[in-house]
Amino acid sequence: MTNQHKHTLVVEGGAMRGIFAAGVLDEFLKQNYQPFARYFGVSAGATNVAAYLCKQPIRNYKVITDYSCRPEFINLARFIKGGHLFDLDWLWQETIREIRLNTEVFAQNPADFYIVTTAIESGKAHYLKATSTDMVEQLKASCAIPIAYRDYPIINNIAMTDGGVADSIPVIKAYEMGAREITVILSQPLGYRKRPSKAPWLTKQIYKNYPALINTTLTRADVYNHSIDFINNPPADCRVNIIAPPVNFKVGRTTKKLATLNTGYQMGVDAAKAFLA
Repeated sequence: MTNQHKHTLVVEGGAMRGIFAAGVLDEFLKQNYQPFARYFGVSAGATNVAAYLCKQPIRNYKVITDYSCRPEFINLARFIKGGHLFDLDWLWQETIREIRLNTEVFAQNPADFYIVTTAIESGKAHYLKATSTDMVEQLKASCAIPIAYRDYPIINNIAMTDGGVADSIPVIKAYEMGAREITVILSQPLGYRKRPSKAPWLTKQIYKNYPALINTTLTRADVYNHSIDFINNPPADCRVNIIAPPVNFKVGRTTKKLATLNTGYQMGVDAAKAFLA
């Protein structure tokens, strides 16, 4: 089997729901499980893959349970006044200063890591090949949740936003690039289906200057559910391994309650143990 057909890991995002994948990947590191030849990460899922490839267990647990819970990061009052709901500028500045990613370790890894972003002008997904020099900014672009973070990071002279808008679970892209075994870490329990926008008029108003992004946002549920269909019924020549939170996973996109986050993290650890067993 050629290298391009080997095992690929795909990790979904979901803001604070990323605590589940953090638990999974920390347990993978603990058990020295790194069989993957290629990686895809979206938003919080991309930051989880980055810590895994930099061999930094507990890093993202700290980011989610400490830094992401501080009022400097999530602040509804600031958002109502026109500022960021999620201040990525502050989060990146603080975490890079205090618990920076070991990009030197990442540089030694021969596997390819693709960070998913969405271009605001075209509305299309971009699969950015991570490099040790650009990875930190690429991750920020992938995590730039529209509206909640009011800026659009520039990567390769293109304004980007959250990769989950265009491709939340890039399993089909992984397959198209040659993957014939895919392990996917989801952020929602099995059976979850994304529902269409309840307020398409609001989406059109918010993105009135970006018509392509309007279309991508309004078809997001269809694309997401198509990925779920692929996961549940992959082509005959592809094996998909699913690691998903249990039905009693209570973490939402903006959950800040430490006990709930800790439970979600432990669910990830337990799911990894069960998978590896």
